[in-house]
Amino acid sequence: MNWEQLLSLKRQGDTHKRLRTEQDETRIGFEVDYDRIIFSSSFRSLQDKTQVIPFSKTDFVHTRLTHSLEVSVVGRSLGRRVGQALLKKHPQLQEIYGYQSNDFGAIVASASLAHDIGNPPFGHSGEKSIGDFFRSGAGAVYKTLLTPEQYQDLCDFEGNANGLKILSQARAGIPGGLRLSYATLGAFTKYPKGSLPIKPSPHVADKKYGYFDIQKKFFGEVAQELGLQKEDGTYHRHPLAFLVEAADDICYTLIDFEDGINLGLISEEYALEYLINLVKDSINRKKYNALEHTSDRVAYLRALSINTLINDAVAIFLENEAAILDGKFSTSIMKISKYKAQMEDIIDISVHKVYQSSEVIEKELKGYQVINRLLDVFVTASVHNQQRKLSAFDRLALACLPSQYLHPEGDLYIQLLDISCFVASLTDGKALEWYQKMR
Repeated sequence: MNWEQLLSLKRQGDTHKRLRTEQDETRIGFEVDYDRIIFSSSFRSLQDKTQVIPFSKTDFVHTRLTHSLEVSVVGRSLGRRVGQALLKKHPQLQEIYGYQSNDFGAIVASASLAHDIGNPPFGHSGEKSIGDFFRSGAGAVYKTLLTPEQYQDLCDFEGNANGLKILSQARAGIPGGLRLSYATLGAFTKYPKGSLPIKPSPHVADKKYGYFDIQKKFFGEVAQELGLQKEDGTYHRHPLAFLVEAADDICYTLIDFEDGINLGLISEEYALEYLINLVKDSINRKKYNALEHTSDRVAYLRALSINTLINDAVAIFLENEAAILDGKFSTSIMKISKYKAQMEDIIDISVHKVYQSSEVIEKELKGYQVINRLLDVFVTASVHNQQRKLSAFDRLALACLPSQYLHPEGDLYIQLLDISCFVASLTDGKALEWYQKMR
């Protein structure tokens, strides 16, 4: 892979090459990507989607929206820092093609901003609920009517693949969705493969999948434009996807931990000790000791921790640039951080005190039931609509669905996938409201 290709400004539907030297410096194409994402309705819906605590009404607990904004800030810093170093190492990128360090920052920030845009309500339990509906629930009856790839898309419903669909799939009057640059779409796709084959591989790009079968051809076009090579069914990751992943890892490690402290699930003194262990080499003791309130001490340590981990992530990326460009770098950046042990200690506490708390588990159980019920109603109604055998209840259910999700003359796979994507688009509150009405 080479950086000039990887930084492509091409958008879906373009008939000519977009040159960096011809961009308006007041608002370059990669910054347009950021704007389009942040003004989209799909991004706004993240304000009522679970980060850790479903249905939380506490103002200091993060939602997917606040988490995504924070990841984008960290991602921008990572991209700019890496970009500065790469332009010194590869001066032709600036001298001939006109790229700036801020371009790298804008790409990573945009992809980071969108990284959770396809996630269903109720966090990862939402993904599991959709998958289980088709694997072992009422949706299992459609297995014989679909190809293996189509059925696996549904049984292993993936928020990352749904995110790519939201960002790029054409709708009536809107060709190409948000029409983001291919560089941003490449950086967004952390798992550049389809749902099949399932590959039990230590390579980080094989952990999940990044595009539905319906978008296989389109992602192939993106990969070709960016110069992403394909190996054993998986494309090589766009190098900047490693920075998007690092920004997410940094934020959820620290921010979920901070939420646990604010909710009283993790004791303050205990928590501060773990954060101090992460930044003990850079902490200003005089400044720290002058802070009287626990919230201020936690905020100081969190900010210092983010800066520490950003510095380490940049160093790791630059040390491994050649392997990353060759597609031979097989792990996430923070997995080989010199602060790995400290991060794992923090994550372990979050798992036991926050993710597995009775409050979280009880609310995830409720979310699981909500999604299963909504799928049962909407899938049944939409399939009956294709079969021309609607019941009175089906007609009422269809009246709740936006027309773009209904395909009375269409393909069964597309209909099932779009209903799943519609349910995934709902906020926690809206999904719960509809569930209660249906009961």
